[in-house]
This record gives sequence, C-alpha cells and structure tokens, in this order.
Amino acid sequence: MSTTTFFIPSVNLMGRGCLKDAVQQIAERGWRKVLVVTDAPLVRTGLVGQVTELLGVHGVTSVVFDHVKPNPNVANVEDGLALLQSSGCDAVISLGGGSPHDCAKAIALVAANGGRITDYEGVDKSAKPQLPLVAINTTAGTASEMTRFCIITDDNRHVKMAIVDKHTTPVMSVNDPELMAGMPASLTAATGMDALTHAIEAYVSTAATPITDACALQAITLVGRHLRQAVRHGDDLIAREQMAYAQFLAGMAFNNALLGYVHAMAHQLGGFYDLPHGVCNAILLPHVQAFNARAAARRLADVGQALGVDVRGLDAQAGADCALQAIRELARDVGIPSGTAELGAKEADIPTLALNAMKDACGVTNPVQPTLEEVCAIYRAAL
Repeated sequence: MSTTTFFIPSVNLMGRGCLKDAVQQIAERGWRKVLVVTDAPLVRTGLVGQVTELLGVHGVTSVVFDHVKPNPNVANVEDGLALLQSSGCDAVISLGGGSPHDCAKAIALVAANGGRITDYEGVDKSAKPQLPLVAINTTAGTASEMTRFCIITDDNRHVKMAIVDKHTTPVMSVNDPELMAGMPASLTAATGMDALTHAIEAYVSTAATPITDACALQAITLVGRHLRQAVRHGDDLIAREQMAYAQFLAGMAFNNALLGYVHAMAHQLGGFYDLPHGVCNAILLPHVQAFNARAAARRLADVGQALGVDVRGLDAQAGADCALQAIRELARDVGIPSGTAELGAKEADIPTLALNAMKDACGVTNPVQPTLEEVCAIYRAAL
C-alpha cells in the first residue's frame, strides 16, 4: 500500500447567491488590492463590473485584466503579471471558466516564484505557494477553480503545457449557479462534457481510490441527469446548480486520481488548432475509452450504470459497450460535433499530434498505455 494525498482548496463556497458571501470573506482576509483576471465577453455582460463593485463596497480595490484568450497563452500570463506588478496587487481573483482560472494560476505562480511560466511545465516545479488566489466560477465543467492543474499554450511550440503543481491550488473556490445562467447552450454542452470526461478518466485511472471513485460516480450520475436540461433550458437554476456540483465532484476526483489519454490527446488538438477543450474531450472520450475497455471494461460498465443504463446481467465488455453508447448519445443530444474533422483537424497532422500527446502523457494514469501507432489510430477514428 502506498500513501495517497487528497488536494482541494481549503474553502469552497457553493449554492445560489454565494458570491456575496465570497466577497465578504475576501474582504475579511485583509487584501486591499486585487487583480481580477477574466475575459472580454464577461466584461460585456456586466458580470465583471458587478463583482468589482461588490469588492469596492467591502473596501477592496480591483484592477481588471480582461485579455485572457479561450486557450490562454504565455503572452497572456506575462501581460497579466506585468499589470499585477505595476499595480501593486496583493492577491488575484479569477472570474470565468477554465481559461481565466488557468491564466490567473499562472500569473500568481510566477508572481511568487519568479522566472517565466514555461519554467514550471511538469509536476511540482515551484518552490513556494502562488500569490493568494480566489477562483469565482461561471461555467460548469473544467473544475479549474479547485484543482492544482494549469494549462497554458506555448504558441512557439504549438502545444499546451501541463503545469501540475500543489502550489497552484486556489485558497477559495466559488460556484454560484446564478453566475452560470447566462452561459450559451454550446458552452454549457462543452463544459458539461468536459466534466463527464474528468469523472470517467478519474474512475478508470490507475491512481483511483475509494474517495475519488465516490466523487467520480456521483459526478457521472449528475451529468447524466442534468446536462441535457441545462443545455436546453439555461435559466433552470436547479439544473445549473446540479451541474455545478457535478463538475466540482469531477474535479475532486481527477485532481487526485489524475487523467488519461483523452486529455493528453485533447490538449494537442486544442493547442495545434486553437480549439475548445471541452469539445475536443467530448469527441475523443468514447474512442479512448473503447481502447481502455481491454483493461477497464468492468469500470466502464459502472460508468454506464451511473449514466442510467441497466447493465445488470451483462458481462463486463457488454456493459462497457453500453457505457460507450450512452456517452455518444449524450454528446449527440447536447450538440457535440461527431468528429474532429468538423473542427478542422487533418489526417496529415495526426503523426505530429500523436507524438506530442505521448510526450504530454508522462505521468498520466491511463489503464492501458498505448503505442504511438495506437494513438494515431484513435485520432483517425475520431476524425
């Protein structure tokens, strides 16, 4: 038996209206000037102004950095860091989905440790905790608001760097479903399928534990029950709240059991073609799990059961096949493209994508380690 560690922010606020409680707690921590890391669309919705106004009421001054790209890159990090340093901020608040959260983590990590964000690619490369970070979530999928993962695109190499570091864990996460009600259907679908991917990869992981299993299975159940409703009726706050819990549970699972080849391969698609991460995951998910079924069929049958399929009486492979079909049906019902070719992926690029995926997969906990040829085959199947 080996020692396991369970990572999670020390404070996690959830439920309708919890934003106001979060701002009160931020003020009580004594920070006086914070960098708010977000994106331009959230500024246009007025949400950023709402948060900065609330902060001001509680005596906290804010400086807004709103240039985060959907796939945040090294330049985003460096520009945000320069603004933080020139403004004399003593803490960071990320507002949005995975993109602002990851960019904010990178800014806060480099602010405390020096150097460039490229110095921290890999596992636990930093020497000390990042500048204090509070992550206010507006989507229900990435769970970046509560994980130790940070994904930053290196445009020079056309790859997404995976920074896995205990020092990037926010001190507080905030999941208020009222902030998620305005998400468009396409984003709701992509982030919801991202959450499902996190949960499934954590459940079939070789580093899974009874704790991560419980989180993963409950997350899968909630996604299966509520994602379609959240996509079709975005103002349904019950569905939104349940999806917020689902993605948070999935985050608890993969933050500790880690991820597999769906993410290793999706990162390459996203970095190479500048594509939405959740959509890449959703397309690749059934193809990678079909490969994984040779070693994890029984676990995939459990996934099918969690998605509402009655697998009683079926052998492990038949149960796994039912799970794969349920995943495909859910993706189709929420409008996920059927293949990566619809996103612009090209067969000629597959050898490069596969080679980069295998490099990115160092430390992944996939139940089966594919060869380069097998990764190429999975990419082709997903075209």
